[in-house]
Amino acid sequence: MSEQQNFDVVVIGAGPAGYHAAIRAAQLGLKTACIDAALGKDGKPALGGTCLRVGCIPSKALLDSSRQFWNMGHIFGEHGIGFDNAKIDVKTMVGRKDKIVKQFTGGIASLFKANKVTPFYGFGQLQPGNVVSVKQHDGSTVELKGTNVIIAAGSDSIELPFAKFGEHIVDNVGALDFEAVPKRLGVIGAGVIGLELGSVWNRLGSEVVVLEALPNFLAAADAEVAKVSAREFKKQNLDIRLGAKVSKTDVKKDGVHVTYTDAKGEQTIVVDKLLVAVGRRAATKNLLADGTRVKVDARGMIEVDEHCHTGVDGVWAVGDCVRGPMLAHKGFEEGIAVAELIAGLPGHVNLDTIPWVIYTEPEIAWVGKTEEQLKAEGIPYKAGSFPFAAVGRAVAMAEPAGFVKVLAHEETDRVLGMHLVGANVSELVHEGVLTMEFSGSADDLARICHAHPSLSEAVHDAAMAVHKRSIHKAN
Repeated sequence: MSEQQNFDVVVIGAGPAGYHAAIRAAQLGLKTACIDAALGKDGKPALGGTCLRVGCIPSKALLDSSRQFWNMGHIFGEHGIGFDNAKIDVKTMVGRKDKIVKQFTGGIASLFKANKVTPFYGFGQLQPGNVVSVKQHDGSTVELKGTNVIIAAGSDSIELPFAKFGEHIVDNVGALDFEAVPKRLGVIGAGVIGLELGSVWNRLGSEVVVLEALPNFLAAADAEVAKVSAREFKKQNLDIRLGAKVSKTDVKKDGVHVTYTDAKGEQTIVVDKLLVAVGRRAATKNLLADGTRVKVDARGMIEVDEHCHTGVDGVWAVGDCVRGPMLAHKGFEEGIAVAELIAGLPGHVNLDTIPWVIYTEPEIAWVGKTEEQLKAEGIPYKAGSFPFAAVGRAVAMAEPAGFVKVLAHEETDRVLGMHLVGANVSELVHEGVLTMEFSGSADDLARICHAHPSLSEAVHDAAMAVHKRSIHKAN
């Protein structure tokens, strides 16, 4: 083992939370190291975590490719654009995705170099005394001593005991790399990953069946948003079966036999590929040596306070391995906040204004409380909504599905939530985030001039509808 190296900050993990923490710490003049164990398809180190390698970025690349193909057969005709026998070359599509991934993972390496962050490639384990032992890919071990250590270990896919990952049963990683469009694709879980990757292969011609154990579709979303989304997915022939609890899988010559139980009793479907998308768990296995005093809860999450501090001097944790939503952008903000706290600056993340997005077609997005939550908590509120079908830009794009809903406190008018389903709502949701972050009111939002014609006009009219003064619909 080589001599121990000393740093002001040692970051374990170079995913969204980790690389943001490392770069910001280095910008603030702190001597910083960042450890990551991931390898790319070429066997070389690949920074960026699940998000850049096998999550957010590659899935959006495939979603966009599949959307172009879908539009050729379903929307372009309305524009007077005709195609004969459109085909998809899956190898080229996946290759494009891989190039994008390599571009962005390489980009993180360049940013580390530019900001003088020292990378270490291997598996890091926290030892007592803020020492991190790194088992590098060549088999050697180095020890890094950090005045501060930031744990940003991320998360892993949950594997079901009766559906072990392999050639035919896959997680999000495998579903990004199919060599051909499966004739039949089964998906366990109608969450973000299940809906997005199910949509990709459905658009390309696969017969997709999504099995969701819960009785309600998108239970975390606004009920009206979930209802409209489900209706649009049905039009796309995405077969979503609710209250379907999978109990068994069996890989046979003719495919994967999936046994589930719903209101009709026990049933079986046969698929060529099965995607298991039932959630993720914190990647904290073997991360902490004995004696670190860092606490881990029953779900494997590292326990932290509101400032992401573990209670052990100089040890912090951020991103998917701590409480709060497992979202890359939440990790971004926590990583930056902790780096600034370490440097003696104010740092804070408001978990109440973290936006959620599902990049299906139409897109689904929200921030803040749903109507159901407000009712359950006894908070008086007013609601205003506006449909994209009445927005000129949406109709001109031939994408009129969905609406925007603004929820405001009945007495103070402060915006409490915004819920959207429709084209490009992943961009529009930030009007709600910004308004809430500045404690703005529905009236504030209604009085801001929005460009015409634009999709954002739906936000404007929804805010006006809170006070029953929408111009473009009956109040």
